Amino acid sequence: MSHPHITLRLGAVAEAGDLAGFDEVILATGVIPRDPGIPTDPGAPVFSYIDVLNGAAIGLRVAVIGAGGIGFDVAETLVHQGVSPTLDPVLWQAEWGVSRPWDSRGGLAPEGPDPHPPAREVHLLQRKAEKPGRKLGKTTGWIHRASLAMKGVRMVGGVNYERITTEGLMISHGPNHERPELLAVDAVVLCAGQVPDRGLAVALDERGIGYHLIGGADVAAELDAKRAIDQAAARLPPSCLNSP
Repeated sequence: MSHPHITLRLGAVAEAGDLAGFDEVILATGVIPRDPGIPTDPGAPVFSYIDVLNGAAIGLRVAVIGAGGIGFDVAETLVHQGVSPTLDPVLWQAEWGVSRPWDSRGGLAPEGPDPHPPAREVHLLQRKAEKPGRKLGKTTGWIHRASLAMKGVRMVGGVNYERITTEGLMISHGPNHERPELLAVDAVVLCAGQVPDRGLAVALDERGIGYHLIGGADVAAELDAKRAIDQAAARLPPSCLNSP
């Protein structure tokens, strides 16, 4: 970014004291993973979705807590290995059983879908007693569900998380906590939503420095880049918006 009125500082941590001399302070600090508060034994293998995306060493048997958009994305990451079929047309055609339209009727391969074996055994769980993934995109949600089903992912709703132990995840089912079972997994990945990251906001409050929250730092639910941009534009003085 090159602009005469913008100073870009990367790899720097903003401290409350650094912001004391500005006329306006806008915090776009985003979100952090929400802790669902599940009783957990010392040494239990618990990870956040950020750990997974950063390449943490995850075992071969995994329980994913939370079946929202993040949970589905993490589950897909865990079951795939090597090149993603979405990046290789040949692999994609084989996985979904698609052929060239002139090779077979309807463009469907006679042998049907042939997905690669899953890289891991994955359980995708949620507390809500409804079909996992029901609130995903109307036109793409079925694709995510079908993709995980082809990889043998167990998707379960109406789950109670009783305890995370060194042996796995203890769960039960329904409002009466019936059918208790231990999922013998090597890792439990938390994808149970997000909360605003307001650590800097607290420090600014302590110093009496005013600020504006935008984006995920304001409301963590249903993150929307368009809303965040609108919030920032509404809070900037006209002189900033009209400057060359």
